[in-house]
Amino acid sequence: MAKPLLLDEDRLFPAEPRVRDVARALYHTVKDLPIISPHGHTDPSWFALNENFGNAAELLLQPDHYLFRMLYSQGIALEALGVKGAEADPREAWRSLAQNYHLFRGTPSRIWCDWVFHEVFGLDVRLEAETSDLYYDTITDALTTDACRPRALFERFSIEVIATTENPLDTLDHHKTIRDSGWGGRVITAYRPDPVVDPEFEGFTDNLSALSKLTGEDCLDWQGYLAAHRQRRAFFKAMGATSTDHGHPSAQTADLSGEEAERLFNRVKRGGALPEDAELFRAQMLTEMARISLEDGLVMQLHPGSFRNHNAALFSRFGRDVGADIPLETDYVHALKPLLDRFGNEAGFSLILFTLDETAYARELAPLAGHYPCLKLGPAWWFHDSPEGMRRFRRMTTETAGFYNTVGFNDDTRAFLSIPARHDLARRVDCGFLAELVVEHRLEEDEAFDLAQDLAYNLAKRAYRL
Repeated sequence: MAKPLLLDEDRLFPAEPRVRDVARALYHTVKDLPIISPHGHTDPSWFALNENFGNAAELLLQPDHYLFRMLYSQGIALEALGVKGAEADPREAWRSLAQNYHLFRGTPSRIWCDWVFHEVFGLDVRLEAETSDLYYDTITDALTTDACRPRALFERFSIEVIATTENPLDTLDHHKTIRDSGWGGRVITAYRPDPVVDPEFEGFTDNLSALSKLTGEDCLDWQGYLAAHRQRRAFFKAMGATSTDHGHPSAQTADLSGEEAERLFNRVKRGGALPEDAELFRAQMLTEMARISLEDGLVMQLHPGSFRNHNAALFSRFGRDVGADIPLETDYVHALKPLLDRFGNEAGFSLILFTLDETAYARELAPLAGHYPCLKLGPAWWFHDSPEGMRRFRRMTTETAGFYNTVGFNDDTRAFLSIPARHDLARRVDCGFLAELVVEHRLEEDEAFDLAQDLAYNLAKRAYRL
């Protein structure tokens, strides 16, 4: 007999009754606020074309590296799941998830998925081997309806704005289609220049040539290269962008003279850069991007500290983004100093810092953000985008940086239907944290209600200039 799928109304709230009562009251005021999703990786073609999604596996399993990395860790081949276009029977790929859904007990993926199953598709029994076909058929049938087209779901989820992420070589045709369609949903882009600022990015030299063709600038000339960035950023901004995003291995920055920077560029532009030159060039480009941000007003985001594509065999077969990115110890105090010496006190500059290194929260990030006017702390990211990760983030940063040097929540996901689930989880966890402060008489109750609104909605909207 199938086991019931239940979503308790008090899930994720603290167990202590007095705290839980306050958390429940706070949550009631924010649970229905619109969603601000200022950083993520959903596909803009979904909203441009507004076509029906294909089936349960295609929508929920194959784009979600949180799901397939866990299955892979237990010996299930990515080919069998249909990841990255591999040929696989979608029903059987879904059955692999169902038969192994117990692997996700205690993980945020379980919380997000159960929310989607129950709230979006009305399923009231748990996913397991015996219910695999029921799930697959119920979800796949629902996806054929107009109510489950991308724009309808966008509106159903009360998304006020969502930012996708594109690189400078993207022509943003899908964003143009959305803009010209007359639909009222706000889908904007963000400028992610990694393919043309990282000499170790595959195809770097070819990418520079493509950037030259796209912009008409000579991107093998230092000044032409910088002019091309300015041109593409202006185009992205015209298409709605309010931010840039930088996924570097470290937070290292540099402030070379113009002549030194040009000589460095000449060493890396042809490919085959030495590792130390590649790192120095990425570091210099963060400072160059900060300089341009002062000109065009785009907010910078820095996502450092990931050893990307750690599994070389999978990278060779599938390419990027197959769940093999692993956190690294990350220095911020020394690494950011060249950039902060140059721009850290500029009123018009804003840099949002993320980390996968929790040891940096209280030691480095909170003190930095609690001092420099330009710095804000992004929410717990990737492996720490979880109930305990969010609680640790609040406990380790609030006393030094406060709440208002953070930027609320962003979901940072490709899994479209998990967006409301992720925001609901974050709102519940933050309300629980605020409730603890109220019951401990460290925060007045009216202040907690104000903060609940800020953390769920206002801070993200303000930080990303939306």
